[in-house]
Amino acid sequence: MSIVILISGRGSNMQAIVEAGLPVTAVISNKPDAPGLAIASARGIPTSVVRDKDYGTREGFDAALAAEVARHAPTAVALAGFMRILTPRFVARYADRLVNIHPSLLPSFTGLKTHERALAAGVKVHGCTVHFVTPELDHGPIVAQAAVPVWTDDTPERLAARVLRQEHLLYPMALRWLLEGRLIVENGIVRVKDPNAHQAFFSDRP
Repeated sequence: MSIVILISGRGSNMQAIVEAGLPVTAVISNKPDAPGLAIASARGIPTSVVRDKDYGTREGFDAALAAEVARHAPTAVALAGFMRILTPRFVARYADRLVNIHPSLLPSFTGLKTHERALAAGVKVHGCTVHFVTPELDHGPIVAQAAVPVWTDDTPERLAARVLRQEHLLYPMALRWLLEGRLIVENGIVRVKDPNAHQAFFSDRP
């Protein structure tokens, strides 16, 4: 069992996955200056860079990325702040093994600036979602979600920090289920082969 993690930036979710004791065999970034690469290297995890700027098309980049991922023969591929929309061909290659964490309660607020949009919409509950990746952006089957309350004096930064704490708990748990073969997808609905497993969490911490 092994995980390859794809990042573009600081790698805080990557770090949470590693610190949870999950078997991470490589960290790959499309950005050579991504701070998460240094964190992974310091922990002895092999890292590599596949620069999107080196390829003229999305298809060319994704082919190179897929080849780099394949070198490690992972059980799962985890997107952790990977700021690229993957092509259908890449997604198909890693179907049922490719997962992402998104900072909203999907299907609400797909895409970017989720915390700003949540506050602008006046929602009272916000959160994060671990989901399988499909060709449609942020619409894959939902594995697990964690919710946080939205306070009247929240800013995007405060709300993001509260959601991020839940991401760091939720993502390793969901990946462990995947590695252990405990996830079943039926008609687009994910369930866990464990009567004691919880796929939804709510935090009332300030």
